[in-house]
Amino acid sequence: MYPGYSVLMSVYKKESAEYLVPAVQSMLGQTVPPSDFVLVCDGPLTAGLDQAVSSFESGYPGLFQVVRLEENRGLAGALNEGLERCRYGLVARMDSDDIALPGRCRLQLGAFEKDPGLALCSGDIAEFETEAGGVSCIRHVPRSHGEILTFARRRNPMNHMAVMYKKGAVEGAGGYVDVGLAEDYYLWVRMLQKGYRACNIGEVLVHARVGNGMHARRGGLGYVRGVLDLEGRMLGSGFITRREYLGNCAVRVAGGLAPVWARKLLYGRVLRGRL
Repeated sequence: MYPGYSVLMSVYKKESAEYLVPAVQSMLGQTVPPSDFVLVCDGPLTAGLDQAVSSFESGYPGLFQVVRLEENRGLAGALNEGLERCRYGLVARMDSDDIALPGRCRLQLGAFEKDPGLALCSGDIAEFETEAGGVSCIRHVPRSHGEILTFARRRNPMNHMAVMYKKGAVEGAGGYVDVGLAEDYYLWVRMLQKGYRACNIGEVLVHARVGNGMHARRGGLGYVRGVLDLEGRMLGSGFITRREYLGNCAVRVAGGLAPVWARKLLYGRVLRGRL
């Protein structure tokens, strides 16, 4: 078994202490608890968030590394800053408003122990609106490395909030790059292109909150520009063909310009396993 692992989380002022506390606690309560917790404060926080962060620092001396950035850099910049501080070779990503199941990291550590060449491991997520018990959809992801490679040509093959990866492999691929809301997807693509091996566990690892404006954020002209940027990068690097590029752009632009209710329906009934 690996000697330990780091947790990497970013939080910024528009998030809620009401959601942050259970998110952090869900990682602290893992059956194999973390040895290092890097919490990046992406710019100044609200008083409530500051109080929550301080309570974790004082309650778990020596465990938390709180990185306070003077200005908001966005998720890619914040995670790159935090990744540098991670003390262990294996890093578990976690979002500040989701809930990890207790056995999540044990399962992932087991996958890395079984396959020393593995660089990237995620799993399924169960989506809920605001109450963690009210799961409505499951986002299933492909299991094997070959299936992940094929799937990645069309859609994001990993669930970012449920991923564990080797720090050195992420750094070797150049870390996170700001590409709209797809900094994680673009990172996986570059890791796959460099030959790093990936897998997904066939179980739900995280309950992910979507009642926080997720569907609204995945639309509008800004989102569409990000989509076109990502697809252009994948085409330029040779990861996808011209035909795949045109097909992906058509589908993603249509979804991005659709009204929020239609996009929510698309995610819930077409792209997810509806419960």
